[in-house]
Amino acid sequence: MFSQPETSGGWKYRHYFNLIEVKGKNVHVECTLCRPRVKSLSASNTSNLNVMKHLSTAHASTTLVAKNTVDPANDDDKPGAITVSSAYKEHGTTPSKQPKLDFSAPAPQKLVTQTELNVLIGRYVVENMLPMSTVDSDSFRALIQKIPRRGGAGPPCRKIFSKNIDEEYVKMNIELKKGFEQLEYVSTTADIWSAHNKSYLGITAHWIHPDSMERRKAALACRRFNGRHTHDSIATELVDIHSSYGISHKITSTVTDNGSNFIKAFRKYQPIEEDDSEDEEDEVTFMNINDVLENTVGDANDDDDVVIALPPHQRCASHTLNLVSCTDVEKWILSRPETKAIYRSATTKCTALWNKASRSTVAAETVDDVIERKLLVPCTTRWNSFYDALARICEVPLVDLNTISSKFGLKAITEREYQFLREYCLAMKPLTVALDILQGEDNCFYGTLLPTLETLIFKTLELKSGLQILIDLPEAIVTVRTSIYLLNTINTSIDYGKIKPTPTNSTTEDEFFAFDDEDDASVTAESQIADYFKSGAQGMDSLHAFPLIKKISLKYNAATPSSAPIERLFSLGKLIFTPKRNRLSDRKFEKLLLLRYNH
Repeated sequence: MFSQPETSGGWKYRHYFNLIEVKGKNVHVECTLCRPRVKSLSASNTSNLNVMKHLSTAHASTTLVAKNTVDPANDDDKPGAITVSSAYKEHGTTPSKQPKLDFSAPAPQKLVTQTELNVLIGRYVVENMLPMSTVDSDSFRALIQKIPRRGGAGPPCRKIFSKNIDEEYVKMNIELKKGFEQLEYVSTTADIWSAHNKSYLGITAHWIHPDSMERRKAALACRRFNGRHTHDSIATELVDIHSSYGISHKITSTVTDNGSNFIKAFRKYQPIEEDDSEDEEDEVTFMNINDVLENTVGDANDDDDVVIALPPHQRCASHTLNLVSCTDVEKWILSRPETKAIYRSATTKCTALWNKASRSTVAAETVDDVIERKLLVPCTTRWNSFYDALARICEVPLVDLNTISSKFGLKAITEREYQFLREYCLAMKPLTVALDILQGEDNCFYGTLLPTLETLIFKTLELKSGLQILIDLPEAIVTVRTSIYLLNTINTSIDYGKIKPTPTNSTTEDEFFAFDDEDDASVTAESQIADYFKSGAQGMDSLHAFPLIKKISLKYNAATPSSAPIERLFSLGKLIFTPKRNRLSDRKFEKLLLLRYNH
């Protein structure tokens, strides 16, 4: 009810009317729904009849909200209150019904063709690395039958699905080859992987898209490699794969690890640069006539062989730094009597903790109860895993470590050993951070290698003042292999055309003036570089207005400083080789792997 102005806040129709005044037993209100036309009403303070009549005739659809609303301050169940339904009955009107959505006739759905259905099934199986027998599963076929499609054909059987995979692989290769035709510079990574007593040669390609200036990647092969891993066999396979995609003359460099077979292959089959100087006299070579006559037949057969010419070679920066952290540092520590004993005792106790916690569920629960975390276990095939495992131990207080050791029945770690582990992790942290940076795939260009190495040396030497036991370790890190690799990187930059960092906010004009290209005049290059810095452009996207700088970036930054991409390809291969799929043929395995990697 609405008996007094001060109680109007409890009236359930207050949203539709504004109170004007109260005269005795009558209340004057103004309808807010009749605007811009003003409608004033008068009603008794004991009845809402006039108000309900106005709402039922002029605003019937709006007042439906009040029908199911119960106002605690003005309950219509109280004596004297007039409800909405009773008001309608008294005036002989029928309340309008709330409109309902009709779901009986759904909107027409676009039917899927059989070809589209096969493509969707293929993507689902390949992306989730499921066995080929998935398409023969009764539950899977029952699920696919629910998809509206044209025609009465159902999901393909295993044989037809295998043919569809082959067709998709052919389409993918055609698209890759068409994409490579539009490129001018490409870089590759290569490595050999062994699994299930088989060897596979994997190759990935990397380039910068000339329009978006974004790094792109693709897997070219994961081919079965038969026989011994000799340098000449590796060179033959590399040339064959590069030629099949038509990129042999576009490859700026191939990145591999420090394996002796890869290094020998690239050193032996590098193209020989001709010297055009006329000042030097031709050297005369004397040969034995008998050797010439005996090798006549062999030389005739050699003329029919394909000439092997490999692209420029770059050693993997991540693998080199990993050798520093795992091999060179350990040799340095073991070569000094004051660090040899403490290193062996500390690592032996840590190894005992790792073995105990990883081989027993009860021991793992004990560790979780004490520190509420798990102990990381080093893995020989994972870079930085040894550092990560020691860093996790150094995060645990020494008291908790000794509590765990006592429960396991192991020797406790002493304070000096604990300090040694902390100093070891402190000195090795810049090296591991640099290793993680160089393993990047999307934003890590070859131009970032030199600044990363320089920063690594600077940050490592800064830590020398905070060490007590391993005070000479920072110098050992930067003088063993890092400095040698840094010098090789600088020499490579000079030989390959003065590679410099990718244009960033911190790149100076002097750094960019070192860029030059044999196809353009140096005067044009210097003037364009000067214009680039004067414009204040930033990032790779701003290079479109500077074609020479863009060309240099596309050429020298196409390479990756690390062979980590090929390692990721092999990681996918491990997931495909599940117990239900280890009988895949070599060719089918390669198709599934490349389709998965290239999406």
